[in-house]
Amino acid sequence: MVRALRGRLGYSERRICRVMGQARSSQRYQETDLPDEHHLVADMHRLAMAWPRYGYRRIAAMLQREGWRVNVKRVHRLWKLAGLQIRRKPRKRRRMGSGVNACHRHRPLGKDPVWSYDFVSDRTERGGRLRMLTVVDEYTRECLTVEVRRHFTGPDVVRTLDELFMIRGRPRCIRSDNGPEFASKAVKTWLGTSGVKTLFIEPGSPWENGYIESFNGKLRDECLNGELLLNLAEARYVVDRWRMDYNHYRPHSRLNWMTPAAYAASCPTLGRPCGPPGSAPPTPASHTARVT
Repeated sequence: MVRALRGRLGYSERRICRVMGQARSSQRYQETDLPDEHHLVADMHRLAMAWPRYGYRRIAAMLQREGWRVNVKRVHRLWKLAGLQIRRKPRKRRRMGSGVNACHRHRPLGKDPVWSYDFVSDRTERGGRLRMLTVVDEYTRECLTVEVRRHFTGPDVVRTLDELFMIRGRPRCIRSDNGPEFASKAVKTWLGTSGVKTLFIEPGSPWENGYIESFNGKLRDECLNGELLLNLAEARYVVDRWRMDYNHYRPHSRLNWMTPAAYAASCPTLGRPCGPPGSAPPTPASHTARVT
């Protein structure tokens, strides 16, 4: 740096060193490798491989214990030159859930065997409450219905599912959280009579119901956050129009960019592989709980 300033400003080395507070001898220092440098670095590598979470201070103490006459500053310099700095501890990933009914444990193997449902809440312009019951086929990612009401009870959920069963047929399982509407006696009794198994996720673990959570996020991001809903009738119209667009026009990245409706049309029977002609279909078993 002093040499660069000398060439740029034309001042002497003595004057520049005095202004910068440096000794002139520091400008003529030449770094030299000590004869034992390579052996020291090799021992540092050995210890770092054996204890990868140790820092240079602890490694310096271990080297001194092995007989090396070396201080911490020298170990630190060689530690950085060798690129042995400890990597930051990785962020702990949110657990996928330990519940036996989580979506990554019970994966759909075809069209219609597993549905999931949940509620989405919103408000009208005047502050009126809106609740939306969303139902999704986990295999095809189709939104089967979005029922919009002011409030829901157990019998209301039963009526909605009964209509879907008559149109679509009965699934084998239906996944949900432990909300009072889903865990009500009316819903559990009716599903048991219909021969549909209930898959309740662990309380406080929404990621175990990843398919419906992903869909609800899209509904809120692409529809509800961009619409000013004046009343219940308008909310029903806007949401149903978006649902039709989602099923028939919106390509899905997890379905080889097919729409959910087109993907479902290529799966007329349970377990039949789906996908566009001439391309490898996505494997349902490889679907993860977090979808896009």
